[in-house]
Amino acid sequence: MPTHDRFAALRERMAYEAARIILDQGASTFDHARRKAAERIGVTDRRHWPSNEAIQEAVLSQRRLFPGGLDQTVLRRFRAAALEAMDWLEPFAPRLIGDTLSGALNPTSGIELLLFADRAEDVILTLMELRIPWREGERLFNYGSGQRRAHPLLRFIAGDVRVELIILPLQARRHPPLDHISERPLRGASRDAVARLLETEP
Repeated sequence: MPTHDRFAALRERMAYEAARIILDQGASTFDHARRKAAERIGVTDRRHWPSNEAIQEAVLSQRRLFPGGLDQTVLRRFRAAALEAMDWLEPFAPRLIGDTLSGALNPTSGIELLLFADRAEDVILTLMELRIPWREGERLFNYGSGQRRAHPLLRFIAGDVRVELIILPLQARRHPPLDHISERPLRGASRDAVARLLETEP
């Protein structure tokens, strides 16, 4: 087998091993799953490691090959919960991102929403009015300009679903951060797009 094909096959094998680690063990990040896959297969040269996008595609491919009724039920429940949260948070133009949008759920998945507001306090006031307790944090994003910025993050539990609200400035609607998987602008799905996903699901 030519060297190029051999390395391509190796990356594909690593991507599927990383996907299996994510699905079976709930690895917290693609990087963690990729490192464990590299250790198991014995690939030390990072040039031959798969990209985040390749790992995500492997996760989705395995879900298509081995569909589970429970997984589909959980995905539908998460998307329905996301839609409800988006209705509450409509003034902040919410966008669904992450595993609940892509369908690549794992044991650590939850709902991730981008919100747009000049002040995090405006979102906090809404949570207070809804009597939702939260914890504060931050999320780092890269931007196409080369900047790396931290944005406020609010976490809470809705029933048994973990919800994360990432608060971006209003100008980020036109100039969004980059998706850490594809490295393309992270636009997410609107409330109407999520509703359409639910309508087309079995």
